[in-house]
Amino acid sequence: MGAARRSSGATMHDVAQLAGVSVKTVSNVINGYPHIRPATKERVEDAIGVLGYRVNITARSLRRGRTGMIGLALPELGLPYFAELAETIIRVAEETGTLVLIEQTNASRDREIEALGSRVRHLTDGLIFSPLALGQEDVGLFDVDFPMVLLGERVFGGPTDHVTMDNVAAARAATEHLLARGRRRIAVIGAHPGERVGTAALRVQGYREAMAAAGLPVDERLVAEAGAWHRSTGDAAMTRLLDDGVEIDAVFGLNDAVALGAMHALRLHGRSIPDDVAVIGFDDIEEAAYSAPTLSSVAPGAEQIARTAVEYLLQRIEGTAPDQARQVVTDFSIVTRQSTGG
Repeated sequence: MGAARRSSGATMHDVAQLAGVSVKTVSNVINGYPHIRPATKERVEDAIGVLGYRVNITARSLRRGRTGMIGLALPELGLPYFAELAETIIRVAEETGTLVLIEQTNASRDREIEALGSRVRHLTDGLIFSPLALGQEDVGLFDVDFPMVLLGERVFGGPTDHVTMDNVAAARAATEHLLARGRRRIAVIGAHPGERVGTAALRVQGYREAMAAAGLPVDERLVAEAGAWHRSTGDAAMTRLLDDGVEIDAVFGLNDAVALGAMHALRLHGRSIPDDVAVIGFDDIEEAAYSAPTLSSVAPGAEQIARTAVEYLLQRIEGTAPDQARQVVTDFSIVTRQSTGG
């Protein structure tokens, strides 16, 4: 079989002839039919590889009414959390034989609305969508005529399945982690002033609840704005606090990128981590385990988010999901590393 010539124009009939099986058997292998002898499946797959046969996605979609692809709309792949989430969703989807088509919305309201009616929607069977610009007042926009699972903290109680994390409880736990280490002047980096619904507002709420439970008033100078959550904005926010002479002994970065930027500023100002200032982030991105010092963080259950989102979306596509929209709040944990004395 290995001596056969590779042909970019190979057909299913060519594959069947080379493998010594029927065209129907080739079709069954391609479509994942389970009751095929391993030896037969191997011969067909070898023939496909030798001939360079490519499945005609369009023709198969017309026959099955499905494309075998799902969409994933995320705000910004440059942010480590979203990049790692996308990687996890792709891996989980591949386990089911499903491909993922990624759209980046850049947290733009227009781009997010476009993602809901995108010209590529016909290429996919459903959408996993994480909006940042659209909010609770836009809940009607999510009443779409295709399967969708919503991620994030911008819209609650909508008409579609929703997978989210308990930002308030997780942020409260992160702050309590610092309080348990004797820290009292805890700065929170990444606030979005005026935000009522959203990740920043929920995580700042958790911080405030932990401080109140400890009987500590919040010095509003410690609640630092950081705009978009990047290393550079975390660095800039931390630098402003230090230059203004605000007394701090701990930092809670509302995501790991912000926390890593804050650690950079602290080192440049001669502050020792964690002796002078303890630091914890949120998201537990891969870099947190390799920074210097390593960064303590909140692990928000990214694997659970990805698996639940893919599972729920495929159930919607296959018509096996319940009529009522579901909401899942994932588990979280505190990962203690060197930046808080772990």
